[in-house]
Amino acid sequence: MAAAAAAAAHGRSHNLTLVMALMICVQVLLVIMCCSSMCLVKADPDPLTDFAPGVTTFTFKDLNQNGIINVGPGGRRAALNITIFPALISQGITVVRFELLPCGTNPPHTHPRASELLFLVSGGPLLAGFVDTSGVAHLDIIHAGDVTIFPRALLHFETNLGTETAVFVSGLNSQNPGTLNAGFSEFQIPDIAIASALYTNIPTLDKIRANISEHEAGNLEALQKSPLAHCVPGQNISDFDDVLRTMGIGNRKHLLQSLLKSA
Repeated sequence: MAAAAAAAAHGRSHNLTLVMALMICVQVLLVIMCCSSMCLVKADPDPLTDFAPGVTTFTFKDLNQNGIINVGPGGRRAALNITIFPALISQGITVVRFELLPCGTNPPHTHPRASELLFLVSGGPLLAGFVDTSGVAHLDIIHAGDVTIFPRALLHFETNLGTETAVFVSGLNSQNPGTLNAGFSEFQIPDIAIASALYTNIPTLDKIRANISEHEAGNLEALQKSPLAHCVPGQNISDFDDVLRTMGIGNRKHLLQSLLKSA
């Protein structure tokens, strides 16, 4: 009987060891899964130090004058990067200031490595929005004091519908968010693919490409100006407001056509 009791005790001990080992494995797996999910949502890696070695100043003076300036027909932008402001290194952030003229447009583009938060300081209002991966447009009229977001890597834009210059600031959660201009980038693809996507012919593509090259080549982040045939400062605000307010979920696929008709 003593031998049997000893064997039973040994069996219970063995089972307990197996259970404890299984629990440890599950905990390790959960930690790995949590870490993996955290990595998936991070724009930049976590910093390993408080700030980059050698950085001695953490204030950039007068962004509007001393930033990376880009002037186009639609207005002016002033940005930062780690070269002119090394304090950004490893912090996972940057900022851009815009002055968008009436009927000026920040053309459709994406930021492959960052989400964007936009705050309209003054002027406008802006027609702004993005297209999600289901092909649904999320558009709104942004007035001074309003904040809107553009999720990471989604196509978005801003157009000034008002009669005053729109001053707005965008914060992005990457020190190097990247900017991919939709119009110019698309025309770097072979004509046979673009023609299929746009349901058009090669001669039409050549005309569009010539216009893009004239206005954007070498200055892909320039703010552009909408033709007066499609935008009259201050005239389209109520039209766009009415369309956006009355569009139902079931009609979202017709949103772009309705907006174009009202412009």
